[in-house]
Amino acid sequence: MPEETILRSREGGVLTLTLNRPAAFNSFTRPMAAALQGALDDAAVDETVRCVVLTGVGKAFCAGQDLKEVTAEDAPPLEDIVGGSYNTTVRKMRALPKPIIAAVNGVAAGAGANLALAADLCVAASSARFIQAFSKIGLIPDSGGTWMLPRLVGLQRATALAYFGTPVGAEEAAAMGMIHRAIADDEFTAEVASMAKQLAAMPTRGLALTKAAFEQGFEQGLSAQLDTEMELQRAASRTEDYKEGVAAFLEKRHPNFHGR
Repeated sequence: MPEETILRSREGGVLTLTLNRPAAFNSFTRPMAAALQGALDDAAVDETVRCVVLTGVGKAFCAGQDLKEVTAEDAPPLEDIVGGSYNTTVRKMRALPKPIIAAVNGVAAGAGANLALAADLCVAASSARFIQAFSKIGLIPDSGGTWMLPRLVGLQRATALAYFGTPVGAEEAAAMGMIHRAIADDEFTAEVASMAKQLAAMPTRGLALTKAAFEQGFEQGLSAQLDTEMELQRAASRTEDYKEGVAAFLEKRHPNFHGR
């Protein structure tokens, strides 16, 4: 029976995807990446999924690439693995039209760290650590690391993290703006569930358009971004959730959003 590398569980509108190779610290193989990509594709078109949580089993969130795969006799070139396993995954995460939370339960190293940072919100247990481990084996940060890190923490800090590969604890990561929040270990599971439940109850179509606006804002100037905001606001104003939000405000009641 093949290894179930990605576990799926549902609670209401929240889909949790759990990396499930604990013996290998949830390091990625091509089949595991394909399974995660398939789960993201399914979540994208399932209207009942309103929020996605990505986390790991055991002591680690993800240790990055399984080096046994890239050093095997029949291994493809490393760039094929980077493109197929990681670039495709990051693109699917950033294009997912609903919120995705990376719930970093333990160490996140190499590509595992940068996949976590590709989520809309990254939160971590206080005992978790982030490590840009690439320089230790003569590689560069991939999986969007060279794009995301400087935008989150600034060029000097990102350069130091990439060069030295120094582990960064969750509290420090939150203080430098790398992640959204560090959460006490004993509160982590409950707090992540609470955040995901809250997001799932929100007007998730509007959140998806906000995500799209941020994405485009990284690539264009103010004038072009103003036009982008206008177009995306036009789309948001035509959603059922916008009509419900306005009606609820005027009627002084709590809105009931459906993500449409």
